[in-house]
Amino acid sequence: MNQLFENLFIFEMANNHQGDVEHGLDIIRAMGKITRKYNIKAAVKLQYRELETFIHPEYVNRTDVKHIPRFLGTRMEEQEFSTLVNAIKEEGMFSMSTPFDEASVNLCMDHGIDIIKIASCSALDWPLLTAASASRKPLIVSTGGKKISDIDKIYNFLTHRENFFAFLHCIALYPTPAENLQLDFIHRLSKRYPNVTIGYSGHEDPNDIITPMLAVAKGAMILERHVGLSTDSITLNAYSMNPDQADAWVKAAIDAKKMCNIHGNGDKYVSQDEVDSLNSLMRGVYVNKDIPKGTPIKEQDVFFAMPCLEKQMNSGQFYDGIVATKDYKANDGVFEIKKKDNIAIVRNVIHDAKGMLYEAGIPVGSDFEVELSHHYGMAHFRQNGALIINIINREYCKKLIIVLPGQKHPVHHHKLKEETFQLLYGDLQVDLEGKVEHLKPGDILTVPRMAKHSFTSSKGAIFEEISTTHVKKDSYYADEKISRLDPIERKTILRNW
Repeated sequence: MNQLFENLFIFEMANNHQGDVEHGLDIIRAMGKITRKYNIKAAVKLQYRELETFIHPEYVNRTDVKHIPRFLGTRMEEQEFSTLVNAIKEEGMFSMSTPFDEASVNLCMDHGIDIIKIASCSALDWPLLTAASASRKPLIVSTGGKKISDIDKIYNFLTHRENFFAFLHCIALYPTPAENLQLDFIHRLSKRYPNVTIGYSGHEDPNDIITPMLAVAKGAMILERHVGLSTDSITLNAYSMNPDQADAWVKAAIDAKKMCNIHGNGDKYVSQDEVDSLNSLMRGVYVNKDIPKGTPIKEQDVFFAMPCLEKQMNSGQFYDGIVATKDYKANDGVFEIKKKDNIAIVRNVIHDAKGMLYEAGIPVGSDFEVELSHHYGMAHFRQNGALIINIINREYCKKLIIVLPGQKHPVHHHKLKEETFQLLYGDLQVDLEGKVEHLKPGDILTVPRMAKHSFTSSKGAIFEEISTTHVKKDSYYADEKISRLDPIERKTILRNW
């Protein structure tokens, strides 16, 4: 994913800034002020057309064909566009242009345009896409009016050519009614093309600040809107924002980003204030009769009531049969520590593994065996080991292997089995005979017989192992402590989870 695209705001010049250079410069300066005010990454987008070839000569003087009079009426010379490009860069923003023909792609190159935008109407214009792709410039493609099958074609076209590109969800209605926005499609694009930055190009009411917030919440990393300036002789259209509206639009998106941001490095951050707030409402465990030290506390011996005092066992922690470590009088709070045994550890690991499969969207059915490899004991499983889902073991073998965040699988080799790994989810680092391979989803790595290998993951991984028949006791570990263990001592098998 190209970092240039992340959290990018695009200000598109409305109606080619009326073909007036000074008016265009005024718009650029106004957007520059907003960019500096909020310290954002921003681009100003122009539109390039080689009008001599873009419009058929027999239609040049026609007024009955939509858009042609406007294109001709806002015509500008190459040097005038160059002046605007230089002004954009002087204001600390990226220069961007939508070329509508191959000659205009060349003009983008001549002017040193930073990003090329492909308009929705050109998204299936293969000659234009070919020229834009050949420029090797970062590309942003709007997808207005395009079904998912069309977007798949564009994705494959640009992926095969190894272009950096992004998609913008877009509804090509000007202005776009709220009921037509279909913002859920942003999430679908993000899931379908996980390595492509997804954004939103909006044409809704200029005073609407809810839509950009929703777009951010749906995962849009790029936001684009038309901008302009009203004057005594210029009136903005129904979908273009003036500087005050653009300011409010940017602020709303920044606020939404703060609201959506996860503070816990991918996991949910729980503050102490939140913990204290909930603890004040929890029920504590109290005994309803005298309990001597050393006596198991049964369910019928307790009741649950608030408050739950500091270090007191709460209702969710109690289990039948916990042994009293002190004498309790009737109505005393229970202050015991729930010990974590292997069963609790296994249960927590299974829950985490299931969660990873759910998040990755990988179904496993119901006919499989779960194997927990705990080479240094179950207590150390989260540091060393792996969870293996055995699916098929015939002349060929298929497994799913789940590596928890930060977990390592020790160095070992197989004498009989050759195996191939394909990473399905997360990140995986495989040390194969001393060479570390950093796999990303989709990558494949074959481990030959006798090859020493180990693997680990920073954020967690799920990978598929396809191999020849798996034979028990065909795993030979470099650490002699592991090698001396009976397989029963380092493996836990579950038939049902």
